[in-house]
Amino acid sequence: MQISGNQANRAAECRQSMQIILSFSALFLSVILLQLSTGGVAPLDALAGVQNGFTTTQIGLLGSSHFVGFFIGCFWAPRLIGSIGHSRSFAAFASSGTLGILFHTIIVDPYAWSIMRIMSGLCVAGCFTVIEAWLQAKFSNRNRGRAMGTYRMADLGAGFCAQLVIGVLDPSSYISYNILAILCCASLLPLLLTRIPQPATGMSPRLNPKLAYGISPVACAAVVTAGLTTSSFRMMGPIYGIEVGLNTNLIALFLGSFILGGAVAQYPAGWIADRFDRRRVMVALSGMAILSCIATVALSGSGPAGIFLGAVIFGMTTFPIFSVGAAHASDFADPEQMVDLSSSLLFLYAVGAIVSPFLSSALIVLAGPESMFVFIAVVHLVLCMFALIRMRLPRSRKQRTPYVYTPRTSFLIGRLIRRRRRDGK
Repeated sequence: MQISGNQANRAAECRQSMQIILSFSALFLSVILLQLSTGGVAPLDALAGVQNGFTTTQIGLLGSSHFVGFFIGCFWAPRLIGSIGHSRSFAAFASSGTLGILFHTIIVDPYAWSIMRIMSGLCVAGCFTVIEAWLQAKFSNRNRGRAMGTYRMADLGAGFCAQLVIGVLDPSSYISYNILAILCCASLLPLLLTRIPQPATGMSPRLNPKLAYGISPVACAAVVTAGLTTSSFRMMGPIYGIEVGLNTNLIALFLGSFILGGAVAQYPAGWIADRFDRRRVMVALSGMAILSCIATVALSGSGPAGIFLGAVIFGMTTFPIFSVGAAHASDFADPEQMVDLSSSLLFLYAVGAIVSPFLSSALIVLAGPESMFVFIAVVHLVLCMFALIRMRLPRSRKQRTPYVYTPRTSFLIGRLIRRRRRDGK
């Protein structure tokens, strides 16, 4: 009877897990469609900009503009949700992204496209804020881990596929932008048609970078480094690929290799970060990131296979730094500080992400495509030195919190992580 009872419990848990996944399937499908659309805009803009005669600096400006819109969206979204509700807010932000993509085909001008990229950044931040608010309200102690795992898989998987889509889209054709606009518009349907009730509106976070720095200076340096690194590569990576002789199809694989490396590294990086001093882990990751920059440049003349390998290693060493930094800050934060901390770290990430593409593009113009990786290596060297200096200062943490992959989507991920950590899951 005991064995039969255990089997029945396991069967009930399996059914419950399936029901959880199905109940959130509409939201996850919206995430996938949104990522396929907005995740493909950056590389398509870079390739189309080259074909339309944009300068490298102007292409970098497009990437910086995206994160300007992203930053605005993160802190406007909760206020809009409080005014008109979740579904209407999602529709408004998705419409903004769709319009921004469609206008690319009407006005071909780098500065006009910069305004359009602000609209796409606004769309990404606003839509993910709505989705994460919805998930936050519907998670429970029993299903939070499984739901967050599925959410992360949808986020990373769609982001990877978005880079591969670029391989089959022609940057010179307006149809390519129309396809991305259709995907963005289609992301409206699953969320608007879901039968899950809209959650109640929560309080907006406070932007307090001083709080974040007071909690963990090293974590602040880590998230700024993550912003400087990932946004530079994702926007200027296509330019680098063109310079080293990759065609459009191979550039898609090059960018996809970067995201694949980051996804593969999340579990081992989290396992290590949960067992050793997180500052040492950040130093190790940054040290390996410096070596990966050197390897990427060194392998640039060895053909596509070597270039892809360099991108995978680069993604493995740079992608986890944001999550390790966020986990380190959480070790010293009170539960009621978690959301404000998350919003402040996101602000610091956005600052780095806004500056990086424009700065990288200027360096490429002055010193060639390899200078982007020189810049990234120098940034990580500064992080290493700062973390080593901070490690000499004794400090005891309040409570070690488990590592959680933290997507840079909206500040509301802080609430999801806070609840999961509070429940010990």
